[in-house]
Amino acid sequence: MFNYKRCLYLCVLLLIAIAANAQQSLPANTPKPFPGNILMPPPANAMQSSAITLRQLLNSVDQKAPALLTDSAAILIRRAQANEVRNNWLPDLTLNYQADLGTSNNTTGPYFGFGIIPSSSGGIHNTNVTTALSDNLGIAELNWEVYNFGKYRAQNKVANSDITVQQSQYAESKYDLKAYTISGYLQLLRLQGLLGIQYQNIQRTGEILRSIMSLAKSGVRAGVDTSIAQAELSKARLNYIEVNNQLKQVQLQLSAVSGFPYQSIVPDTTIENTLIGQPAAYLFPQDTINHPLINYYRSVYQNNLERENLVKNLYNPKISLEAAAWGRGSSVDAAGQYNSLSTGYGFQRGNYLIGVGVSYNLFDLRRRQLKLRTQKASTDYASKKLQEQEQLLSVSASQADVEMQTALNRLKEIPNQLKSANDSYRQNLSLYRNGLSDIITLDAALNILYRAETDYMQAKYDYSNALFQKAITENQVNSVLNLLK
Repeated sequence: MFNYKRCLYLCVLLLIAIAANAQQSLPANTPKPFPGNILMPPPANAMQSSAITLRQLLNSVDQKAPALLTDSAAILIRRAQANEVRNNWLPDLTLNYQADLGTSNNTTGPYFGFGIIPSSSGGIHNTNVTTALSDNLGIAELNWEVYNFGKYRAQNKVANSDITVQQSQYAESKYDLKAYTISGYLQLLRLQGLLGIQYQNIQRTGEILRSIMSLAKSGVRAGVDTSIAQAELSKARLNYIEVNNQLKQVQLQLSAVSGFPYQSIVPDTTIENTLIGQPAAYLFPQDTINHPLINYYRSVYQNNLERENLVKNLYNPKISLEAAAWGRGSSVDAAGQYNSLSTGYGFQRGNYLIGVGVSYNLFDLRRRQLKLRTQKASTDYASKKLQEQEQLLSVSASQADVEMQTALNRLKEIPNQLKSANDSYRQNLSLYRNGLSDIITLDAALNILYRAETDYMQAKYDYSNALFQKAITENQVNSVLNLLK
């Protein structure tokens, strides 16, 4: 009876001691399980309620990306230039008028004109006449290149081809920016997942540290275990800080092209599981023929063909319609009398002239031959560039298939690693608490679990990234986006 009461008394004292010890705070030099100056990740449901879907992000990029706004302005420039070319057929109609005061002393003899040489019409006087006279002259002149054997038509085709090239470049830039945005969004998903893993790692390390502190106080564990656990906790915190910084950098990059505040660009974490849950997600037909990249190089090649045609028509003969009408007055009358200067201002005679002219420079044959040779070389380069891009795209499609298959195989195997690592950590933690294992073994098990979790996160990212890369290469991005509705 005495022994029974004594055991009961000792149990009560032990319970009181345990309760008192639980109410005590950790020593001042013991770090907290999670640093107070680092924001904890928001709950999953709160994150999803404010998440921006990939389609929303892409739509915003299409409307607000500075590079696309610049490229769209370049299209307007090409259209304005094409409109300018279409008006090359307009005639030249020049109006001239001049009123003069001077002398009129002529002599005979030929000469070449040096720029503008003043003209003095009339007969030749026997003596030098210095009497001033006045006159005026008005001319309306028309010069119209009415036909040039296809030059105007070729110029218009080149101008329209320039618009097509600019539009194709815009479409290709838009597609590249779409690929860039998708890549950044998937990086956000990966970093968001790694951030959660880092947080869990901090929690586990804090849990180990609390166990060590409890065992160290009771004398079961040495103080060196506390130092090792504290070092691991600090390392986990630093990893969290680094991943958080990387996430914000990607958010800033996406903010620059989408117009969204970077803090609001939170990815939809259901994307990866949605895609993984559809085994046939990657089974879509290739459409590399209409790929924006191929369309751009095809338009460049066609533009060079149009320029070849322009060179062929650039040096053709020109048929022009020319017409002129002019009036003239002078203060000298038909008898040679010098009248008042005021009588010279006003038209006294009128004339007109209409003619059709044909002009052709024989040396243009050589010029056309040389220019056509240069243009053909440029066309050949554009053709080879088109073939090169088609081949590269075909190789990229094959590489995407290989990456896709590798990602699928990795996803099948990774759960085994994750389950084994988790079981190993739990077993080692239990053994350590019971004094049957050391801190080094427990720390190794924790690192294996951490690596398995990051490998699993990387495997999901690799699958999503391989799927989208395949879709980008084969021009089927919309097919994958439709799976995310």
